[in-house]
Amino acid sequence: MTDSPSSTCPRSATSEARPLALIALMVVQGFCASFFLSDVISDALETGVTLHLALEVVANLALIAAIAVEAHVLLMMLRRAAHSEQALSVAQGAMADLMQARFAQWGLTPSEADVAGFTIKGFAIVEVATLRGSSEATVKTHLNA
Repeated sequence: MTDSPSSTCPRSATSEARPLALIALMVVQGFCASFFLSDVISDALETGVTLHLALEVVANLALIAAIAVEAHVLLMMLRRAAHSEQALSVAQGAMADLMQARFAQWGLTPSEADVAGFTIKGFAIVEVATLRGSSEATVKTHLNA
C-alpha cells in the first residue's frame, strides 16, 4: 500500500516559489536603492542640493518604502500560509478521525475501511486497486461490504 486515506497533499512548487521570488525582487530593489543612495550622496557632494537631487532623494525614499511594504506583505503572507496549513492539518485529522469512527461503527474491516477512505477521497475503483495492490474485484467486494 503506497498511500492511505489520511495522507496529506504536499505543497505545490508554485506556492513555495512565490516567497522566494518576492525575496529576490526585494534583494534587487535593495541593490538599486543602495546604488541610487550612493549616487545621491555623490551628487550632493559635487553640486550641492538641487531640484534634481531632491527628486532623486524622494524617488530613493519611495523605493526604500516599497521594500519595507513588500517585506511586511511577505511576512503576512507567510504567517497566513502557516496558519492555513495548520488549520487544514487539524481539519484533515478531524475528518480522518470521523471517518475511522464511522467505519468502526459500521463494522468495516481494516481493508474495507481503507477502500472506503480512498473512495471518499474520489479515487476510482481502478486507482484504488492499483494503490492497494489488489484486483478490481476485491475492491468492489470491499465497497459492497
